[in-house]
Amino acid sequence: MKKMPVVSFGILIFVVLLSFFGGFVYQPSPYDMNANALLEAPSLGHILGTDRLGRDLLARIMKGGQVSLIIGFGSATIASFVGLAIGISAGFFAKNTDKVIVVMIDLFLTFPTFFLLLALISYVNASALTLIIVISVTGWMGMARMIRSESFAINAQPFIKVLKLSNVSRLKIIFKYFTPLLAPLFFISFTFGISGAILSESGLSFLGIGVMPPDISWGSILSEGKEVIDVAWWISFFPGLMIFLVTLSLINISDYLQFLTNQKG
Repeated sequence: MKKMPVVSFGILIFVVLLSFFGGFVYQPSPYDMNANALLEAPSLGHILGTDRLGRDLLARIMKGGQVSLIIGFGSATIASFVGLAIGISAGFFAKNTDKVIVVMIDLFLTFPTFFLLLALISYVNASALTLIIVISVTGWMGMARMIRSESFAINAQPFIKVLKLSNVSRLKIIFKYFTPLLAPLFFISFTFGISGAILSESGLSFLGIGVMPPDISWGSILSEGKEVIDVAWWISFFPGLMIFLVTLSLINISDYLQFLTNQKG
């Protein structure tokens, strides 16, 4: 029996609370520069140290966490629901609809996802909203393929055929019968999607084409730290640690959800 990943849930809750509510307890500004505190190592005065402009790193990580988590959850939500709708349509309607959808999915998968992100983001001004849209545009294919496969299996069930022969509304069949059966798979893919979106945003920001100043994200802080990593390791280490912890926690939670689904199956 696989145990519930309590530690992973705890880490995820802690990071969310720290990012969105930590500022009420720890109140230094993430933007205030201090010429007398440049590249200070972690200390009682600055718990995680300061950057090369003397800005408090913990305050910046909390502020950056808000942007990274919003982009991660926002883009994963859009991509997951788009993938869900497309996958159900392929499995439910089949035939020509499925053929068109398969071609569309394969077309998107022809390009490596990250390079497709780079191509899209190069034509627009990056912002949190822009990144949510761009990352969701490149992140729905995995969900769509999984949902499509499972939808075909559901569509082949005798009770679905009876409902169709009885002229039950298509929308009623999809929402009342397909959606509940697909919910476990949806949430498994959704958790993976969040971690993937956070990593995508971090990668773009690390390359300098993601979140732009004055906005902050974990990826942009990580990028700022790479130039002084030999003398100030903490600037890159702590945002990298946050990305690692959130990603690992989401993967563990997703594995647990998959185990529960297999047990019920």
